[in-house]
Amino acid sequence: MEKRTLTPKSISHFPRKPGVYLMKDADGRIIYVGKAKILINRVRSYFTGNKDIKTEMLIRKVVQIDYIITQNEYEALILENNLIKQWKPRYNINLKDGKTYPVIRITAEQYPRVFRTRRIIQDGSEYFGPFPNVQSIDTYLELIERLFPLRKCKGPLKRRDHPCLYYHIGRCAAPCAGKVSQEGYLQSVEVLISELSAQMQQASSELRFEKAAELRDSVDAIRTLQSGQQVMDADLDSRDYVASAVKEELATFVVFQMRNGKLLGSDIFRTQVFGSTEEDLTQFLLQYYEALRSPPSKLFLPKTEETSAIEDYFKREHDAQVTISTPRSGRDASIMRMAAENAKQDLDKRIRERSNVPALEELQKVLKLPKLPARIEGFDIAQLSGKHTVASMVSFRDGVPDKPQYRRFHVKTLDGAIDDFASMREVVARRYTRIMNENLPAPDLILIDGGKGQVSAAVSILKALDLHIPLIGLAKKNEEIYLPGRSEPVLLPHGSPPLRVLQAVRDEAHRFATGFNQKLRQKDIGLGRLEGVPGIGPARSKKLLAAFKSLETIRTADPAAMAAVAGVSVAKALEIQEMLRAENPTLEAAERPSQQREAPTSGSPE
Repeated sequence: MEKRTLTPKSISHFPRKPGVYLMKDADGRIIYVGKAKILINRVRSYFTGNKDIKTEMLIRKVVQIDYIITQNEYEALILENNLIKQWKPRYNINLKDGKTYPVIRITAEQYPRVFRTRRIIQDGSEYFGPFPNVQSIDTYLELIERLFPLRKCKGPLKRRDHPCLYYHIGRCAAPCAGKVSQEGYLQSVEVLISELSAQMQQASSELRFEKAAELRDSVDAIRTLQSGQQVMDADLDSRDYVASAVKEELATFVVFQMRNGKLLGSDIFRTQVFGSTEEDLTQFLLQYYEALRSPPSKLFLPKTEETSAIEDYFKREHDAQVTISTPRSGRDASIMRMAAENAKQDLDKRIRERSNVPALEELQKVLKLPKLPARIEGFDIAQLSGKHTVASMVSFRDGVPDKPQYRRFHVKTLDGAIDDFASMREVVARRYTRIMNENLPAPDLILIDGGKGQVSAAVSILKALDLHIPLIGLAKKNEEIYLPGRSEPVLLPHGSPPLRVLQAVRDEAHRFATGFNQKLRQKDIGLGRLEGVPGIGPARSKKLLAAFKSLETIRTADPAAMAAVAGVSVAKALEIQEMLRAENPTLEAAERPSQQREAPTSGSPE
């Protein structure tokens, strides 16, 4: 296609009617879809006056603009939304990077379940949150599971003649088998803090400091969840507050969801924007409320002129009467400011993360990469004398860890042999076969912890898969960078920004692999100690560790529950506990509160 320059004059034929415009690049691809009350005015605005960086970035790619006339602004809104879903233009908003804080859900069932989720379903369930601190949620849920054993099975309760394993290990009250009444099951958990506080004080007075610390953490988790995590007010209407922060093409949208006087959820979405402020906000709203979210009765937005079209959209598409306004003062304005501050803080974080971009640009130049290595996947192998050979894959985006994308691998093909090259071939094959089969996004660069041999092993797999992903190795000794097909390594100055990025990926891959290997070795130690009891072989040892998680838990567990798990007698379970206590007499003494003793000495961990 012959490239042509668009000017206000070249678009003078656009009509003065509502509609949708489609911007196309030199290859005829639709790269941006927008709507307008008056097409010619909106499109002309791209070429007149001073433009910000994001608009200049967009216009530099545009060589053709088409349009579709609609009867009114509402039809333009719907058509724009449909075309964005159909074509997925590069420069329109994409909400795939949304981050919803988790909440605790108590299901609306005869025998409720309690669990952590990021999805809100309006089915009568109760939700508590949102909670940015996921660890506190997990600690709290673990506590509930120990003290108030609620059912784990999903869906409607099915009657059983015999309870499942969770009942025997004290993790379920077995309502399915009639082991608990509904009244008993639904007892309140409000007594948790007072009970735990009392236990903590008793443990401290008895010098059982490790137990006291565990109880303290549980109390802290509950207090964290109960204080400051739920915003309360008297208005029971459903209300959403939407705010955004934008710098250049980066944008963060935040939605606060108020339901029944509580802050039910806080959603954060990171994206890029290239349209006007009103276009971006409208596109965000239409995508946000299509994702199984019920519209509120009141929607508070920054100042916008699009309210009538958006209200019409909710009425026609969702059968919902939504009142849209911009708060000026009072409670609603205060919550809007809070949402805006959250958006600003997240955007500032993204901008700080971008500080690695110059280093990535230099790395691209030095290694002659076809594109900026915005996403790097790093691999490492860990083993000890051929045992528990594992591998790690870490992911870095814009030079910082992207931990949700980390992966761990058990190497399966070595049968105890020590062969890092074969291990690397297996792991790379498994990872990138999945990339191909599931059509997942490939990284811009693969980093292998190692030298020529590891690089050759990995490259052979990529060639077999016919994948063309740049791959390098980073050797620890002299920080040499090995590239496929080159006999001599590339050396970067020590302390240089691009080398620091590669070292960060390599070191994180090493840490992740080594930690996984150590965890498996610790499990082996536990299995070995259990197998020291006559009649407790590998199978029963694995069952016990799987059910009780650690030797310490087994040592203090209910012998009847242990017997049920392992399929042994209660006497044998007591024998296991006696063996474990004999190995650690200090801890055994700490469990006898009536016995006089000296202050405990520190012992080696299990």
